[in-house]
Amino acid sequence: MKNIKDSYVLNNGKKIPCVGYGTWQTPDGETAVAAVKAAIESGYRHIDAAAVYKNELSVGRGIIESGIAREELFVTSKVWNRMRGYENTLQAFDRTLNDLKLDYLDLYLIHWPAVKKQFENWEELNLSTWKAMTELYKAGKIKSIGVSNFKPHHLKALMETEVKPMVNQIEFHPGMMQEETVSFCRENDILIEAWSPLGSGRMLENPDLLSMGEKYGKSVAQICIRWCLQNGVLPLPKSVTPSRIIENGDVFDFEISGDDMKVINSLEYFGGSGHDSDEVTF
Repeated sequence: MKNIKDSYVLNNGKKIPCVGYGTWQTPDGETAVAAVKAAIESGYRHIDAAAVYKNELSVGRGIIESGIAREELFVTSKVWNRMRGYENTLQAFDRTLNDLKLDYLDLYLIHWPAVKKQFENWEELNLSTWKAMTELYKAGKIKSIGVSNFKPHHLKALMETEVKPMVNQIEFHPGMMQEETVSFCRENDILIEAWSPLGSGRMLENPDLLSMGEKYGKSVAQICIRWCLQNGVLPLPKSVTPSRIIENGDVFDFEISGDDMKVINSLEYFGGSGHDSDEVTF
């Protein structure tokens, strides 16, 4: 990857820009509009949204007001947990499309898997959600479909359907590499996206990463984003500050050495969300 507009290729042949702009926790209203416009102006062509972020109207405005042609952008959204199931998913998709003021989505994800802890029929619920998404995909309303926060045992039933997932968006950052899930996805040609590639605030204060930043003349955030890319993972950094939005995309003029990659890869868990998809109750 040589610049922010370079792409990975999904298992259906569609291209996806290698760094995405995340909109989680971005306040609705003018803040979100301005942030999305700033991201697009600085070169991002990949916008990651979700219904549960409650800012899709503003994200859609930012996309429109950016003045960039729709076909130049890659826009993702996600079906939230309370809207899983066949009919609910179709309704959720229509609302998201209407809120974003778009004619189609480039990628639609199941935000979290239904799991055994909450549902006896968890696998059936995931499959009925996937069936709706598959129909939307075959109708051309979604260009690619995938999942988020799915572990291998959540994915296996979906792998036996006519359309396999193209993406799995998971928590991935130094100290949390989810090796079992990543290995399964790579074996099955499913691209890994990293939500929270910068982890929590503790990530930016880690002495090992601060030392790496000093060595390469980069911020800890830039080290984490570049580290994702060198691990073959697509990072989705988020910020509403224009200077940081630009900084997070400025990661193509250096390379982390193999030895330093090993050091970062070996860091123990220290700055994550604490969420486990088998244990969450939301």
